[in-house]
Amino acid sequence: MSSIYIKNVNIINPFSEEPLEERHVLIENGRIKSLHTEESSLYKDHIVIDGEDNYLLPGFIDSHAHIMANGFHKEDIMKNPLAYYFYNAVSNMKATIDAGVTTVRDTGLADIGVKMAQERKIFPAPRLNISIKPLAITGGHFDHYLNSGFDMEIGYPGFPVGTCDGVEGVLRKTREVIRARADFIKIMASGGILSPYTSPDIAQFNKKELKAIVDEAENHNLKVVAHCHSLEGIERCAKAGVKSIEHGTFIDKKASQLLAKKRMYLTPTLIVHHTLIKEGFPVWDNFADDKVKKLKEVVKIQKENIEVAYEEGVSFLMGSDCGVIDHGRNLGELKYLVDVGLSPLEAIQAGTIEGARFFNQENDLGSIEAGKIADMIIVKENPIDKIESLADTDNILTVIQDGEILKHKPIF
Repeated sequence: MSSIYIKNVNIINPFSEEPLEERHVLIENGRIKSLHTEESSLYKDHIVIDGEDNYLLPGFIDSHAHIMANGFHKEDIMKNPLAYYFYNAVSNMKATIDAGVTTVRDTGLADIGVKMAQERKIFPAPRLNISIKPLAITGGHFDHYLNSGFDMEIGYPGFPVGTCDGVEGVLRKTREVIRARADFIKIMASGGILSPYTSPDIAQFNKKELKAIVDEAENHNLKVVAHCHSLEGIERCAKAGVKSIEHGTFIDKKASQLLAKKRMYLTPTLIVHHTLIKEGFPVWDNFADDKVKKLKEVVKIQKENIEVAYEEGVSFLMGSDCGVIDHGRNLGELKYLVDVGLSPLEAIQAGTIEGARFFNQENDLGSIEAGKIADMIIVKENPIDKIESLADTDNILTVIQDGEILKHKPIF
């Protein structure tokens, strides 16, 4: 494992808007050994990176991405071999690293084999916390059965089908996903945008089903995360003990207060809807018209409702939903978070230390401090002054994960 000495950088931690100026960072054995205010010549035998007065931040944590996905097009599932699905994901993971994201909470599709490959450094990839397969009701969001009679669900050994119904059914499916080595449980608690036969404002899973899933997850010390646009669904999830709401489109003041009281997280994934509205879907997507209609209904109202959630004190995580949109656009979500009220520092917190706290990993990840894992990035511009600069991958000069350099550009 390489020893690295980074000199002449300004450190931006998620604790203060003021950078720690002119710092020098020593990395050994994959961790941050020490931070110094004076440059030293003792480390001339290390790999030396001259930061040239640029900015050092912790590696970002994307709390909602699908590292294996490339648009969720059913046509791709029909025509592409399973092996291609896996090889294509290698490119997705490299794009994620190059964007400055060193950890991903994968909200569906990455399995234990993909996580093992990352841990063994077979290819550059973000550290993964995985949910394997989202749980969905029959006929709900992420039930891939079509009225034609074809089922577009990807399945292979060790990768369970996610559709389940009734208390006994959801209990068994939760246990199957845990057996598949999930780090958390992902459920589809409302209809969605991309599923052709569901509506985002309709709740999915009843109260007893939700409670059975949460209780079984907690029995294994795992948290439950819920895709949920629906107001009724958000309230059901909060009362059942779900820990994070994804999207949250129809959240209102009362539901926001409930989330804040229960110290739940909201991961709004604002970038995905705006990107899809702007760029559309492939001409061969047979469900494109239905998707665009739903998007137009939710984009404006989501922004207004997420603003209310922020005003009511809800805690945020940064999630991009990359996999629905192109990988590598992850940090574009930060500007959208600022647009709904978060300060640049709060947006950075949502993408670093708060993402670490969700998995009780804040002693290892989420900030630049001695003793922590050396996941970090060097950028040209100060994101406190210009948060949108983090969306530009050319601005991400260096990416280090576990003390290994995965990306490094000459600094001019």
